[in-house]
Amino acid sequence: MKAAEGPDETVVTTAAGAPTDTAAGVGTGAAVETIQREMTAFARRARASAGRMHPELSLVSYTLLGHLEESGGCRATDLAAHYALDKSTVSRQVAVLERTGLIERRIDPDDHRVQVLQLTEAGTRILAQVTESRKVAFRERLADWPAEDLERFAAYLVRYNTAPGAPATRTSDS
Repeated sequence: MKAAEGPDETVVTTAAGAPTDTAAGVGTGAAVETIQREMTAFARRARASAGRMHPELSLVSYTLLGHLEESGGCRATDLAAHYALDKSTVSRQVAVLERTGLIERRIDPDDHRVQVLQLTEAGTRILAQVTESRKVAFRERLADWPAEDLERFAAYLVRYNTAPGAPATRTSDS
């Protein structure tokens, strides 16, 4: 990288001569590319580990179960809206979760025309097992990080996930 002084800021370029979208010499362009690449790797690892923790429970299924537990149950359309997913995607996931006995449909006591999805006992048990396995995996991976790094990382993730334009996909244990 080379730095060239401009009238108002230092412009840093890569070895190929491309600017790094910078002010005061900090390479934000490269940083954003690194963040994108590392978050993609994180998502791939999360999807792969979800399958290892429970072969029939994808990361999406785990997330939906978590929301059902947190909310006390809801309609499939509410799940689709909450996670900004297509209704057909949620429908397929719900069908798998019903077939495996992890959720069931119940009549809404407030509106008998509506069916609410709720966890079964098996769903609650599996969700708790997978959640605990995920917590153990995170603790092991982060075991040698100093407390201040963990707190900073946690704050950055919350900041990123609550930024304007971010879909509302957070659950307490996801």
